[in-house]
Parts: sequence; C-alpha cells; structure tokens
Amino acid sequence: MKIGLQLNHYNVPGGPKEMRRALARVASEADDCGIDSLWVLDHFFQMEGAGPIEEPMLEAYTVLAYLAALTERITLGVTVTGVIYRPPGLLIKMISTLDVLSGGRAWLGIGAGWYEREARALGFPFPSMAERFEWLEETLQIAHRMWSESREPFEGKHFTLDDPLDSPAPIQQPHPPILVGGMGEKKTLRLVAQYADACNFDFPIGVKALKHKLDVLRKHCEAVGRDYDSIEKTTHGSMEGMTGQEIVKLCRKLRKLGFDHVIFNSPHIYDLTPIEMLEREVIAAVREL
Repeated sequence: MKIGLQLNHYNVPGGPKEMRRALARVASEADDCGIDSLWVLDHFFQMEGAGPIEEPMLEAYTVLAYLAALTERITLGVTVTGVIYRPPGLLIKMISTLDVLSGGRAWLGIGAGWYEREARALGFPFPSMAERFEWLEETLQIAHRMWSESREPFEGKHFTLDDPLDSPAPIQQPHPPILVGGMGEKKTLRLVAQYADACNFDFPIGVKALKHKLDVLRKHCEAVGRDYDSIEKTTHGSMEGMTGQEIVKLCRKLRKLGFDHVIFNSPHIYDLTPIEMLEREVIAAVREL
C-alpha cells in the first residue's frame, strides 16, 4: 500500500517569509522517509469549514514546481484541480511541464469544482453543476488527445483546440496518471471508469460507504468495458489524533476493501512530527499490504 501526504493549509510559523523554508523541510523529509506522494489543494482561499477564508493559500502549481526542484523520488499532484480555474490546453501543458521538470513524477488530479464563493470573488467562471461536468469530460478528452501526441483539432461543446500540440511530451508514458476526484455516483464515477487511472474518496465516510462507492465504480467499469483492477483506488483524510497503530489498523481495513493508496493530512505538518510518525510506525508496516 502507498502512503501519501497532503498539504491542506499554509499556516506556517513565521508567516510568508518562512513559507519556502517550511515547505522545503516538509518536502525533503517526506521524500527521504519513503512517503510515496505529496499533494496540495487547488484553492485560492482556504476552504469554508476548514478555517477562515483569509488564511494563507498558495497557488497549487507554483507550489508543485517548487517542490519538484527540492525532491527526487516522491510523486506530486493536486487534490484536485477545479476544471473552472484554467483552460484545458493550458492545464495539460502545465502538467506536462511539471512531469518533465520533475523527471516523470506528476499527477493530474481533477474534478468539477465546487467552491462558488472563491470563484465569484476572483472572477472565475462558475456555470451550473451540469455544465461543469461537461467541462470536466471535455477536459479529460483533451488530456487524452494531447497526450496521445495527436494534433487533430478538438471541437467540443465548450472548448475548441485548433492544434493541440504538446511539446515536449510528458516523461511518463502513455501519460501522467489521471485522478478524477469526487464521490458522485452517476457522473464522477462514470468519468473515472471511462477516462481516469485513479479515483479518490474521503475515508472518514466509513467502511460501509466506501465499499458502496467501489461497488458503484465497478458497475461503471463493467458498463464501459474497463478493467476495474486497472484503476488505482486512493482515499484521503486527516490523521489528527491518531496513533501510528491506529493508522496501520485503518490502512489494513482500507486495503481489505481494495484501496491502494492512502493520503493523510495534519494541522501539525510543519513541525514534521506527523511525517516522523509515519516513517517510524506506519510506512514499513503497510508497505506489503
């Protein structure tokens, strides 16, 4: 089983002047200790419910480019990019660039977007949910088109690309892994089955609900002729208040359900104690699950 780390806040002791050093310490420690993946949020305000919107929030792909230069092994991604924030051609070019400059360690994590207050505040488009899912499907189609190295024009309902050139191509072949985030059973999980290499669910919803989501995904895979086992099952949530033994126990339950990759966040990430606990008590214990 893989273990990932998610940075879900930038409340760094010492404020903005210390952010680059704090991020460097987290990234280097995670890279050195055997954590498999490092993720950031794609938001411009702190999420409602997670803290005041005025909390510090850095732009995701700038952060990932910085982290790529500081690390050698760990994979890098966003949980998850809102499809409303960047035109598809630009987004795919950004992921390709990150993959090249990281030596083949980029993920594309993507979803329909949900944070209306943030979008309205900063002037991003925020169409209806139905339309955002249309944008998401076209963006996934464009990703596959550009990463196939086909330059055939793309003409969709919402996006038109006259010459979808992507040079240099990503190092990872056939393309960087695509993770579609979200748990919607009718649309999101169908898009996972049809276009993605990974799904992502919140593990706090519990074992019964997680099993149900996986069962729904399996049915979508059957409907589109996709090998269910070819999809990496990821899940994420907070490790706050958990001991190493409790984390290992949780990972065993999740592995039994079929999950391959568990991503943890912690409000205390910048003092490095959560990473040290994962290294000391968790990584080796779950590696062979």
